[in-house]
Amino acid sequence: MKKSLSYREALEYLYGLQKYGIKFGLSKTSNLLKAFGNPHKGQQYIHIAGTNGKGSVAAMLESILMESGLKVALYSSPHLVRFTERFRINRVEISPDEVADLATALREKIDPAHPPTFFEVTTAMALIHFARKGCDVAIMEVGMGGRLDATNVIRPLVSVITNISLDHQFYLGRRVMDIAGEKAGIIKRGVDLVTAERQSSVLRFFQSVCDEKKTRLWRVGRDMRYRINGAGLHYLGVKRNLKGIELGMKGRFQHRNAATALAAVELLDRRGFSISSEDITEGLKHPYWPGRLQVFSERPLIVLDGGHNPGAVRVLAADVPREFRYRRLIVVLGIMKDKDIGGVVRAIGPIADYFIYSRPDYYRAAAPEEIREAARPLGKRGEIAHTLKAAIARAKEIAGLKDMILICGSLFTVGEAMTCLDPERYGSDELRW
Repeated sequence: MKKSLSYREALEYLYGLQKYGIKFGLSKTSNLLKAFGNPHKGQQYIHIAGTNGKGSVAAMLESILMESGLKVALYSSPHLVRFTERFRINRVEISPDEVADLATALREKIDPAHPPTFFEVTTAMALIHFARKGCDVAIMEVGMGGRLDATNVIRPLVSVITNISLDHQFYLGRRVMDIAGEKAGIIKRGVDLVTAERQSSVLRFFQSVCDEKKTRLWRVGRDMRYRINGAGLHYLGVKRNLKGIELGMKGRFQHRNAATALAAVELLDRRGFSISSEDITEGLKHPYWPGRLQVFSERPLIVLDGGHNPGAVRVLAADVPREFRYRRLIVVLGIMKDKDIGGVVRAIGPIADYFIYSRPDYYRAAAPEEIREAARPLGKRGEIAHTLKAAIARAKEIAGLKDMILICGSLFTVGEAMTCLDPERYGSDELRW
């Protein structure tokens, strides 16, 4: 019997599994859960995949379901500041001691000759933890893809695919339809699917998979519709008709995410859940999902956004001028080297007045010089700061009273920035990654 791990030792052990990279497949997660008596079976889940927006949809659903009086779990990734953020129940993060206990127990069951990946182990931790805590429903965000993602061991009440665009091409395929095929892997026989996807070729493919699995495809924009005006979001669903909903998350793109969450709520209605219109309106006012078009301070105006692929950053670039008033936009940019750096830079470039190229302290981060080189054709002024702390300090130094600082390019960039900006509130683990 190995000794119990401390929280720090647990993190060292878990992060050490990252050296095994990303491996797709369900067998290792299934075997780990089997060793604990398959605690995930018989539990109630909502499964959310998609290229962009899945975290926002998950946070909105969490907030609505909490308003209805349910005990709601949420598993998400990556974390922004602390590892414990990945596992929360009614917005309370798992405790460090519980992480240490679960990591100790899982390590006992793992064959060192055939180790699982970091994400496989954390997914097993989430499913064991949520079952032990007696949650009414757990919202599970897919890590990458869907078909062979570790979260796909569950059988949900409803499945959600937010949208499809290019991201993680090395793992999921170079074409949109390749990626759609991986995301569609979460569709299960008899489990209704909600999607906010708009591309006709992808929608036809989803419909064909649903037909094969004998399940129903519900489309935001066709079966569940919405519009926005000065009074807020108006939602016209199958049985619900809601007007003037106020959203607590900035950005016009969040209206489609909210409609997607409401479509999922309607399917939960059909499963016997009791969710009132008041639960919905209050829940959508107060979702907790930091790092997504988040106003961190007003003087100077500092906004954080974790969009990390060209599709998400194009939406960000469209929303920033609509949501904020500023004279000059200073962009602090840190991107992962396995992302489409050129695509991200070209997406944010049109609204940027000045760039500060930087990087978070993470092994996957691209060198600032590489980001600057990708931005060279834009002809924008800028400079390099080799640490985020230095980049933020420089941005504050050159920002005028009417200027705005936008920190973006990666959730890892945003998470470290939060710690730099307010270490007391957003204190990170001693050990990061």
